[in-house]
Amino acid sequence: MLSVQIRQVVLEELTAHARAESPCECCGLLVGNTSRVESAIRARNLRASPSRYLIDPKDHLAAIRDTRSTGHSIVGTYHSHPFSTASPSDTDLREATYTEYLYFIVSPGRGQQPTAETRAYRLVSGSFQSVALVSIP
Repeated sequence: MLSVQIRQVVLEELTAHARAESPCECCGLLVGNTSRVESAIRARNLRASPSRYLIDPKDHLAAIRDTRSTGHSIVGTYHSHPFSTASPSDTDLREATYTEYLYFIVSPGRGQQPTAETRAYRLVSGSFQSVALVSIP
């Protein structure tokens, strides 16, 4: 199984964002490199829905521009499933297009998933492949 390191504070930020936006899905961008996620950038969900998200393209472009000077880049996206597990839905798979990106799904700890959880995936040959998250200080 593939793995990626992520700072614990980033995992906590993803959960906080998911809880703040509930009952709608939150979304954002992951910053780092191919082996490590250093930070997350919140984005506006243009769909404002409990079951769909669309990252505002303006936020995406601003994040790309802002990370250029840091030596990092956008390495993925995240969104929440406010009332279910952190597993990809059929819609998530249909709308995933970036094979080079990580896709994080955050369950804020309600509904079918009583505790907060974040899972990671990569799009490989038209389906999601799990990526192990290795939390680091």
